Amino acid sequence: MQVRINTDRHIEGHERLTAWAGSVVEQALSRVSDRITRVEVHLSETNADKSGQQGQRCMMEARLEGRQPIAATHQAATMDQAVKGAAEKLSGAIESIIERQRDQRRRPAAQLPEEVTPPEEETPPDEQ
Repeated sequence: MQVRINTDRHIEGHERLTAWAGSVVEQALSRVSDRITRVEVHLSETNADKSGQQGQRCMMEARLEGRQPIAATHQAATMDQAVKGAAEKLSGAIESIIERQRDQRRRPAAQLPEEVTPPEEETPPDEQ
């Protein structure tokens, strides 16, 4: 599983931040990592240009083999909360999809009706 970390212009993309966020993602998705090819992580500040409390936002997009990408977003007061929240949501969404796939495989295929053969035609009594 490859993890890519992207930041907006308000967040410095230090190696330490990248390594930390990557480890949080890997740990949160460890149970399903064999089905994931890549995870894109986008970190941003939602209120960077405004005065007041800063909002931290983390959006993660996981690419699963043979499926459309799955995304999860979490906004919080700290980057730690935002990354962990998004990772938890993404993990839950992926596990739910995998469980649905398992259920579909376990469920027996709908029984097809048995072939109905038309009844043998009786010859009318006057033709005998």
